[in-house]
Amino acid sequence: ILISSLSTSTVITMTSHHWLLAWLGLELNTLSILPITMKLHHPRATEATMKYFLVQALAASLILFAGTLNAWQTGLWTITNPGPTTTAIITMAVLMKLGAAPTHLWYPDVLQGTTLNTALLVSTWQKMAPLALLYMMTNPPTNLLLLTGLLSALLGGWAGLNQTQTRKIMAHSSIAHMGWVLIALTTSPQLTTLTLMTYMIMTTAMFSTLNNSATKTISDMGIAWSMSPTIMTLTLLTLTSLGGLPPLTGFMPKLLILNELTMKPLLPLATTMALASLPSLFFYIRMAYTTTLTTPPSTTNTEHKWRFKPLLTPAPTPMMTLALLLMPMTPILYTTT
Repeated sequence: ILISSLSTSTVITMTSHHWLLAWLGLELNTLSILPITMKLHHPRATEATMKYFLVQALAASLILFAGTLNAWQTGLWTITNPGPTTTAIITMAVLMKLGAAPTHLWYPDVLQGTTLNTALLVSTWQKMAPLALLYMMTNPPTNLLLLTGLLSALLGGWAGLNQTQTRKIMAHSSIAHMGWVLIALTTSPQLTTLTLMTYMIMTTAMFSTLNNSATKTISDMGIAWSMSPTIMTLTLLTLTSLGGLPPLTGFMPKLLILNELTMKPLLPLATTMALASLPSLFFYIRMAYTTTLTTPPSTTNTEHKWRFKPLLTPAPTPMMTLALLLMPMTPILYTTT
């Protein structure tokens, strides 16, 4: 029921042309994800749910305020042609909902406090409804989106360098990828859709492998190789694709975005974005190295290791050994007596 409500609220926001209807869809979206987030009944899950609720409520109130301000100034409730003040306020609210820099500090803590499946929902599906608002605005604030996109790519890579928890690493990966999505939004909506879909597919594949092997830290990834070498090999490909290495899929949207920025007079921004992807690539390669290129200290994750399994036959005792040694001498002893 909650998943269907989550899907319906997202569709309501994506298909609306009225500010109140879009705000209603975002509120339903937030209220649908909250029970899923606090399903664990753990203090950390409760804290993550509270942080998520406060941030989303603040962003929704900003959107409602901007829509009311736009109706007061223009007499219209349509999303397509807002005023400059309304556009700036809504863009900041959408950045807060997306977890993009500089309003990104809540995002890693929320993902760390939830399960891997819930973190997958927050990282993928929850991005679609806020981005739909930016899609529908005919004149988005280009300079603001370029600045926040560059900040997200830089901070997402730098802050993820020191992380050891896989969910926090994926959170900073999401922040960095949102920077690329926001910059693509200033150039072409079609390129933005391609970047978002590529990110969602790669993130879904990564969270699925983490959930399959119950991997919470980088050290856990080193032990997961013996459980399923095939899945860990695919994880290596997914991580390198997230990093944007050619010839994998993740390289394609980054190349197209850099091409668009180079064709415009934005060569310094294109150079900075290309350099900003290097810290993210470092912690992806670190995870890939731990996953497939190291020998784990223990071979399996099972309860009983193969070397500790009980023997099928009982171990010989000293009396049994003596009896076995005396068996060839038994006929000799019988004849002599």
